[in-house]
Amino acid sequence: MDPVHLHLFLNHFPMICSILAVPLFLYAFLRKSDELKQLALLVLIFAALVTIPVYLTGEPTEEVVEKLAGVSHDLIEQHEDSAYFAMISMMITGAIALIGMITMIAKKAAAAKFMVLVALLSAIGSAGLMARTSNLGGQIRHSEIRTGDASSQSVEKQRDDQTKSER
Repeated sequence: MDPVHLHLFLNHFPMICSILAVPLFLYAFLRKSDELKQLALLVLIFAALVTIPVYLTGEPTEEVVEKLAGVSHDLIEQHEDSAYFAMISMMITGAIALIGMITMIAKKAAAAKFMVLVALLSAIGSAGLMARTSNLGGQIRHSEIRTGDASSQSVEKQRDDQTKSER
């Protein structure tokens, strides 16, 4: 499997996992279930681990995709910038979740309660950044989800530039 296929296959996991962890945490709090809290923490740890190869395969994917017709370099750059911050956020969230898991296993109740709450708040932030990054990534190849803003205009500008160069 080449980096492009790996990127396209794995990129959904960090977003879905970070979003899934939030209601899972809320349900765990409602049920007062340490097992569900640990499951939510594991989901975040998994999301953080998968984020690494997703981010690392982004650059090789860019090299392939930027050569395709109708692809906006501006959208690629927006996605890349967003991906950096989403990756950092997910790494921090994963580290918090790991610390939360360790404190739960060590039966440090007060520390575990605090870390689980911090993991929930961090997951909310990471989920938002992941959703934004995913949306920007989708816009690179899916013109039907682009808005009428600068991203669409940059594609039109590329077409105009191409038309001028053909004359």
